[in-house]
Amino acid sequence: MPTPAAALERELLARIPLARAMDLQVQNWDGASLTLAVPLAPNINDKGCAFGGSLTSLMTLASWGVVELALRERGLDCDVYVQDSTVRYRAPVWGDFSAQAQLAAGESFEDFFATLAARGKARLSLNAQVPLTDGSPAASLSSRFVAIVRAAD
Repeated sequence: MPTPAAALERELLARIPLARAMDLQVQNWDGASLTLAVPLAPNINDKGCAFGGSLTSLMTLASWGVVELALRERGLDCDVYVQDSTVRYRAPVWGDFSAQAQLAAGESFEDFFATLAARGKARLSLNAQVPLTDGSPAASLSSRFVAIVRAAD
């Protein structure tokens, strides 16, 4: 049986054409943060560095994945949507890159799941970044996601 992270990678590649085009790979899921990686070649711009849309897409997918994996670990079936996000580009990326996402400061899965149980939907804020080789952020994303419990068929 595949790990939750491996199952997520297969699903992303099967259901999201952009993930396939980016050549996305799940690098790590530790129960609190998710790291996705892509090679530069399919994500390059006209200047030879990473395309800004690829940076944002990878950070958005990593953030979505944190919520999705946390839900799956608890056996919950929800639709997960990005509600809003803000991105900052700080430096060009000249090689293969990754994005790591985790809960924003002050957020907790406990509060999120309690609200989801009480209301059938809940919001969660996340932060993601694409680090440079020195660890400083090339790009960062602050986002809020909404999970809505799916109605039983």
